[in-house]
Amino acid sequence: MKKSGRFFQRPKRKFYFINFRIEAPTLRIIDSQGKQLGILSKQEALIKAQQLDEDLVLIAPRANPPVAKIIDFKKFLYQEKKKAQISKKGVKKSATKDISLSLFICPADFERLVNKGIGFIKAGNQLRLNLLLKGREIIKKDMAFSLLTKYISKLGQVNISKQPRQEGRVVRAVISKKK
Repeated sequence: MKKSGRFFQRPKRKFYFINFRIEAPTLRIIDSQGKQLGILSKQEALIKAQQLDEDLVLIAPRANPPVAKIIDFKKFLYQEKKKAQISKKGVKKSATKDISLSLFICPADFERLVNKGIGFIKAGNQLRLNLLLKGREIIKKDMAFSLLTKYISKLGQVNISKQPRQEGRVVRAVISKKK
């Protein structure tokens, strides 16, 4: 559940019209094997579903005429849930990793952060570089931009999604793996 403010939001469920809740007078009917039975009235379709001891489920309500399927509703819900799980598995989340630099960073720390950035890029993540300018460092923008370009050149072959630019007191750049 997602937390929104102080309250929890429930995940939205998909609602299906089944059996007598279907309001359309005529329906295009498909049986459980996927074979089309033609266009029938709602009453004829309900009788056919009762004969087969299954449910009449509205699949495509906006089609002309609406499409309904004669299937076991609980089995249908189970299959839909499995399809959703499989589709979630295939999607790889590309995370954005942050690396914060300072204007007067020692060479050892700089090399350590370069190696960390190379690891993030090889893992397929995007890399967001942040360089915070503190106090009087704000007047040394050219040093900040040169430090970020030096960092990017040390990473090797990368794709620069966002060129280094100043946003308030922070100089930012976004980098991703070259395709």
